[in-house]
Amino acid sequence: MGASPIAITILVDNQAGPGLTTEHGFSLWIEADGRHILFDTGQGPALPVNARTLGVDLRQTDMVVLSHGHYDHTGGIPHVLHVAPNAHVYCHPAVVQPRYSLRNGSPKPAHMPSESMAALDRLPEKHLRWTSETVMLSENIGLTGPIPRQTTFEDTGGAFFLDPEARHADPIEDDLALWIKTDQGLVVCVGCCHAGIINTLTHVRRLSGVAPIRAVIGGLHLLNADSRRLNHTLADMQTMPIETVIPCHCTGDRALDELEAVMGAKTRRSRSGATHHF
Repeated sequence: MGASPIAITILVDNQAGPGLTTEHGFSLWIEADGRHILFDTGQGPALPVNARTLGVDLRQTDMVVLSHGHYDHTGGIPHVLHVAPNAHVYCHPAVVQPRYSLRNGSPKPAHMPSESMAALDRLPEKHLRWTSETVMLSENIGLTGPIPRQTTFEDTGGAFFLDPEARHADPIEDDLALWIKTDQGLVVCVGCCHAGIINTLTHVRRLSGVAPIRAVIGGLHLLNADSRRLNHTLADMQTMPIETVIPCHCTGDRALDELEAVMGAKTRRSRSGATHHF
């Protein structure tokens, strides 16, 4: 038996519902298999405000999952660990490494804020779970760990580096996805999908042993994708048994339009404040 019912609320996104705070960031509140999971934490300011407005009690957080170590997914760590000190945090060891992105031609810090790193350092060792490999959170909920990069047309989606001189490319090896097994297929949650959505879905289906994808929700990081990548991505997605795509955060307007044009009603635009039930 798969997990049921499942409720996933978008707490933080680049687009906000009425009365909610928006920021360039992402966070999901997942209720499934008797767990309360916070998937990413946004930049920080929007998380507690939106959670309060939406009636989400972050004190109930059982697990915090970090899809990767960029600032716009990890800034809310101090708050959630303050209100939910017994929560377990799941992330790859590389989430804390220095990293940079090229903006306006010069490298800018893109790593986890120092306050978030300090909050992780204060965690009891038993509460910090490294995802260097696949991890099961429950019978029906899993984390991919590092995702193999197999396609020829997908990359990290931007100019990311491990040093401020922009000499060493950042492969963003910490990028992971969460899947929930249901009787109708998989619900797959992604943060930025720096490994590429096709690589990610292929790996999730292989790990879970489940082919149908009931829904994909999260950032697809296609905002910088050229026509070749977009066309290959959409063509491959069409070959997969995907019921619903809920693109968020860093997907990009052009990619959203293309997804709607190709996948039609399977594409569901969303924003913070929306709750999706499965």
